[in-house]
Amino acid sequence: MLKRIYTTLAICIFAFPAISQVQAFKIFDKEGKEVTFENLVSEAGNHELIFFGELHNNSIAHWLQLQVLKSLHSEESPVVLAGEFFERDDQLNIEEYFAGKITDKNFEAEAKLWNNYHTDYKPLMGYAKKHNIPFVATNVPRKYASLVSREGLGALDSLSLEAKKYFPPLPITVDRELPGYAGMKEMMHGSSMNVDYMIDAQALKDATMAFSLFEFIGEGNRILHINGSYHSNNYEGIVWYVKQAFPETKIITINTVEQDDLSSIDEKTSKTADFILVLPSDSPKSY
Repeated sequence: MLKRIYTTLAICIFAFPAISQVQAFKIFDKEGKEVTFENLVSEAGNHELIFFGELHNNSIAHWLQLQVLKSLHSEESPVVLAGEFFERDDQLNIEEYFAGKITDKNFEAEAKLWNNYHTDYKPLMGYAKKHNIPFVATNVPRKYASLVSREGLGALDSLSLEAKKYFPPLPITVDRELPGYAGMKEMMHGSSMNVDYMIDAQALKDATMAFSLFEFIGEGNRILHINGSYHSNNYEGIVWYVKQAFPETKIITINTVEQDDLSSIDEKTSKTADFILVLPSDSPKSY
């Protein structure tokens, strides 16, 4: 028995140097300096709005989102979790689920779940439910984004008052000169689709996600919002719309990228957010 223990210890000792070379992630600040996860959550705790820009299918990023939520929850200020991965017309389902009025099975049957909900987002929802952390569904119902992509923002005017509850008051301003939208137009040059309408649809999503947070701003909360990185990179998208209404709100952003080499990031990448989460290109993917 003793010999077996010594053998196991020897394997662990000799294997450790090899294992220690493997890193699941690194974090850099906007100056390109490597920082710790503790640095990130400490800084995040000093801001009212935290936008965690994700790569939707990267499982390591989703695990880190859960760790950020847990860290924020351990502080004194109230925490609100919000996310792109649920549309606003699912808010009642979510509230009934969190209140124990409907079962897990019923909730998942009725809500519009993303394909990777169970692996990537359910742990966040489970933690929030267990600890009575409010969740805000922020995304515009996809049918309205689809309508705008076909007919432009003007098509929203003809919708019912009930439908108009699910997006910001009209008219919605779109600054087509913002680099993100301008880049989208350039990327789609030559497409058979109406590029301006596609930008309108993207802006509708950004404006709706921002609008969904307005009632929680200035109430002493720290709001963790989960969204695709492109919705908050370069302080555009959702962040731009929040700033139009609440210019003094303290906001911090996180961008997620994948690289073969985690040792550094270039200046262009570092400037996209306050913190850059760098993950291996071969990270586990949920789809």
